[in-house]
Amino acid sequence: MPSILLSLGDIIGGLFGLIFGILYFAFIGAVLYGNWKMFEKAGKPGWASIVPIYNIVVLHEIIGRDLIKILFLFIPFVNFYFIVTLFISLAKSFGKTSTGEYVLTIFFAPIYLGLGSAQYVGPVEGTVTTTNGFRTPPTTY
Repeated sequence: MPSILLSLGDIIGGLFGLIFGILYFAFIGAVLYGNWKMFEKAGKPGWASIVPIYNIVVLHEIIGRDLIKILFLFIPFVNFYFIVTLFISLAKSFGKTSTGEYVLTIFFAPIYLGLGSAQYVGPVEGTVTTTNGFRTPPTTY
């Protein structure tokens, strides 16, 4: 006859799963909210951060990178370089210039830039059209 009594290990395992499940969903919620706020800080619609593929297009627009470089994200091993440079350019677009700030942006961009005190300063790649109509490279310092 099977026993319906739970052992102490079953109870602890269930509580462990419940607690870490709640923490996981809280972290995912913070990342989604941070991405939304980061896009809004850059003057883009927040909903664009939750649409797959389109969020990468908008992210390239935020930093001023040519959209053709999205194709490099589909090449194995080459994509690591382009992802890291994407996040470094994103940090520069929010006025972050030190190595530590680059590392924080690479690993925690939505939380660090979206929920932090960072302000969007403009695109750092490509060219910028000035008020007199001339196209000049943006400053990256």
